[in-house]
Amino acid sequence: MTREEPHRPIALVALTAEGAALARRLKTVLPGASVHGLRGRVADAEVTFERTTQHLVELFRSGSSIVGLCASGILIRALASELGDKHEEAPVVALAEDGSVAVPLLGGHHGANDMARRLAHATGGVAAITTAGELRFGVALDAPPPGWRLADPAQVKPIAAALLAGEPVALSVEAGDASWLSGAGIRFGGGGKQEIRITDRATRQSESQAPQALVYHPPVLALGVGCERGTDTNELVALVHETLSAHGLAAGAIALVGSVDLKLDEPAVHGLAEALGVPARFFDAATLEAEAPRLANPSDLVYRETGCHGVAEGAALAAAGRDGTLVVAKTKSRRATCAVARAIADIDPARVGRPRGRLSIIGIGPGDAAWRTPEAGNMLRRADCVVGYGLYLDLLGPAIAGKPRHESALGAEEERVRKALDLAAGGQAVALVSSGDAGIYALAALAFELVDRTDRADWNRIAMELAPGISAMQAAAARAGAPLGHDFCAISLSDLLTPWPDIERRLEAAATADFVVALYNPASLRRRRQFERALSVLRGARPADTPVVLARNLGRPGETVEILPLESLTVAMVDMLTVVIIGASHTRALEQGGRRWVYTPRGYAAKAPAQAASHGKSRARR
Repeated sequence: MTREEPHRPIALVALTAEGAALARRLKTVLPGASVHGLRGRVADAEVTFERTTQHLVELFRSGSSIVGLCASGILIRALASELGDKHEEAPVVALAEDGSVAVPLLGGHHGANDMARRLAHATGGVAAITTAGELRFGVALDAPPPGWRLADPAQVKPIAAALLAGEPVALSVEAGDASWLSGAGIRFGGGGKQEIRITDRATRQSESQAPQALVYHPPVLALGVGCERGTDTNELVALVHETLSAHGLAAGAIALVGSVDLKLDEPAVHGLAEALGVPARFFDAATLEAEAPRLANPSDLVYRETGCHGVAEGAALAAAGRDGTLVVAKTKSRRATCAVARAIADIDPARVGRPRGRLSIIGIGPGDAAWRTPEAGNMLRRADCVVGYGLYLDLLGPAIAGKPRHESALGAEEERVRKALDLAAGGQAVALVSSGDAGIYALAALAFELVDRTDRADWNRIAMELAPGISAMQAAAARAGAPLGHDFCAISLSDLLTPWPDIERRLEAAATADFVVALYNPASLRRRRQFERALSVLRGARPADTPVVLARNLGRPGETVEILPLESLTVAMVDMLTVVIIGASHTRALEQGGRRWVYTPRGYAAKAPAQAASHGKSRARR
């Protein structure tokens, strides 16, 4: 995981009209915030919800900052079961409806304390800050600015205790901008045994364990690298660590790994960045060539291959900025190079070069947040923007609040996927959204097909990942029982992309093989005969009383699930929002618990007598 701070949307959650009025006023205090209101009680909210606890949990899981204009107990009870790593948790603030008090409940060091102060200042209330160091000095020693690292976090407690006790603590700044500490109201002084040291130099083991030294590494070093195509990650990682050690530099002070954009898809570069816990950033050849006058080792050979006279040194200097200096010239291993430049101030990776674009193809299931996987939620959280059919994006609600939306009409799938690929090729993290599972009659296959058939080098350098979703047939099966309990297949009856003779051949094969059949896209207003033909084929191979499941609008308002015999099924009963599951010859229906279920047995009943006989023989032998 890199040290980049995620952009967190802010949700002002109001449960009453009074709370909503204050929330709307506070949008000017928290730019980018949106008002979330309880349906039936709050009007004119940008996002409405019906179940408070579920909505709060979904916001928290999505990484949104939450300001709840309600009792703190509501937030505590809703989120208690979600609590985990305090370093990853989003800020949560409870704000009294009259603005009298703002209480940071979670993520105090990650923005909640600051939000509470801003809210209290705007309302004339009180910010109930409880962290001792931040309460006294306005900073938290264990939560330095983004990109900063502690050489030994265990040293925070004794140094903080010394400061709170008024003991002399020295501040030594060897690199970086320490104004967040020096301007915090802490009285630093020499003559004592305690010291806070800010340095990009490696800390010796004896120093890091000394009780009087709290060492911070500021993000002032830019690491530039180059390598041959297919270089082993271990070689590059070893080269960098050996180089840093030889020059006494701290890996914790590295802000980013930089290289030429030809290496956007080079696994070794990304593996190195992951090993160091920093982002990778890339520059075009023209940007790196502009650094040619500052290179220590310009190379005509490198120029012929890349269009710039130096990749490692050029990337390091470009990332460090105009006033940066090259502190480690190009150093080589068999197939890789690295160089290090030092900036005069903190390096913000978000303002340097460009990241590798990422396309996350996400199946969101039928639409209900409870049916969305945590992996899908995490991908949505990391996305810079989302692409999809408008209805499916609407279903995501707060999970994509504040993110740019790129919508296209139903049927414009290729346009949608091309847009997503182009955005990712430009360096964005893009979420391409499908209902159900993105790999089942959805956009994942189209994305790979477009990359495969289109000669676009920039598309080929995108990082791609997929998150599975609950498919329509899985959701339908779960609502009805276990109709997919034995061998089954799925067939789409839409002949827009697949010739009807191919579809009909598959229907006949499924009927002959006695598969349970899930029919997608069964019928539209103009496409009716295909479903009627499918019924004819399957009725010719199944008993008339074979159970059929009709499931419509699964996981959405207006959901219906009906179980009926095959002989009663007609085309008038289905549309494009319906999934049809037609049982095999041995699929059964039963009454249980006051309702009807469907299941397809796997053959355990035939196995049971044999097991019983075997068990009897075993007892007789004993």
